[in-house]
Amino acid sequence: MTTFIVLGVIAVLFIGVALFIVGLYNKLVTLRNRFKNAFAQIDVQLKRRYDLIPNLVETAKGYMKHERETLEAVIAARNTAASAGQKAASNPGDPSAIKGLMASEAALTGTMGKLFALVESYPDLKANQNMMQLTEELTSTENKIAFSRQAYNDSVMVYNTARETFPTVMIAGTFGFQQAELFEITNPTEREAVKVSF
Repeated sequence: MTTFIVLGVIAVLFIGVALFIVGLYNKLVTLRNRFKNAFAQIDVQLKRRYDLIPNLVETAKGYMKHERETLEAVIAARNTAASAGQKAASNPGDPSAIKGLMASEAALTGTMGKLFALVESYPDLKANQNMMQLTEELTSTENKIAFSRQAYNDSVMVYNTARETFPTVMIAGTFGFQQAELFEITNPTEREAVKVSF
C-alpha cells in the first residue's frame, strides 16, 4: 500500500511539473504571437506609406524637373525600405531583419525630408490639390506608424520580460524562444517628424 502512495505522489508531482512547463511554454507562444501580430500592424501602415510615396513623387515630377536626383533617391529609398519590410514581416522575431528595416526606414525618412524641403521652393506644387491630399494622407499614415510601433514595442517588452524571468528563462532557452528586437529610432534626427506643410 505504501508503494502505491509513493508512486501516486510521484505521478502527481510529475504531472504537476509537466503542466507547469506546458503553461510556461504556452505563455511564451502567446506573447510571441502578440508581438508578431503587432508587427503585422506596422507592416500594414508601412505598405500604405510605400504606396503613397510613388504617387507623391509622380505629382512632384511635373513641377520639379530639375530635381530628378532627389526624386530618384526617394524612390530608391522607398524600394529598399519596402524590401526590408518584407523581410522583417516574414519573421518579426529575427533581430537582424528588424535592424535592417530600422536602417532602411531611417534612410527613407532622410530622403523624404529632402523632398519636402525642396517642395517648399515650388509654390505651384505646394498649392496643387493632389499634392496636398497626398501629403495629408502621408501625415496620417506616419501617425498610424508611430502608434503601431508603440504597440509593437510594448508587446516585445512584455515578451522579452517573460522570456528572461525565472523559471520561464529555462523553457525559453530549451525551446528556442529568441529575444525580440524593439523597433527603435536610433538616429536623433529621425525623432523629428517629417514636416509636411502647405
